[in-house]
Amino acid sequence: MKFRSSYLWIITFVFAVLFFTFLMFKLTLPYLTFDYDVDFLLTKQSILHVSIWRYSFYIHITSSIFVLLFGAFQFIPTQSIRVLKIHRVLGKLYVLIIILLSAPSGLVMAFYANGGMWAKISFVSISILWWLFTFLAYTKIRKKNIESHRNYMTRSYALTLSAITLRTYALFLPFFIHLQSNHMYVLIAWISWVPNLLIAELIIKKTN
Repeated sequence: MKFRSSYLWIITFVFAVLFFTFLMFKLTLPYLTFDYDVDFLLTKQSILHVSIWRYSFYIHITSSIFVLLFGAFQFIPTQSIRVLKIHRVLGKLYVLIIILLSAPSGLVMAFYANGGMWAKISFVSISILWWLFTFLAYTKIRKKNIESHRNYMTRSYALTLSAITLRTYALFLPFFIHLQSNHMYVLIAWISWVPNLLIAELIIKKTN
């Protein structure tokens, strides 16, 4: 009964993430026209001429869709050889995309973040931790340390989910908290990932 309950929670979690990933994909589509008068880009008109930021932006928004998708399937129990093979393939893709594309492009964008120095510190921190946790998850599984691999993968995906939590807070938080735009941006920059990481630590502690 306990196993069934846990499995049901995992399946619910995966389907919830897939639903939000689909919404993220819909939000990303307008940017793929490569027009510069789309939503978030309207706030970055002063740096659109900076090639490294512009390339990093498009790399980040497109690669993040894939890591959200591939990462969700890493939490499905591998009870058969076929599922285990899929787990390994998607896991390798998840690691490669984050280490080579998503985290480095996010780090570049962090240095140009809206909201001033504190927002930049937040986004730099998450980019470095995201890269580090993902790399450690990979090194641990290479050493057959499954428990440690699972723990670092949980931390990594908690930070991956900040793509969803950031947009959720940005959409709804202004209805409940009224702050100046810069202060609101700093608040959202931090709460988009710090609570995720704390929840991940609670899950790890409970699981272990």
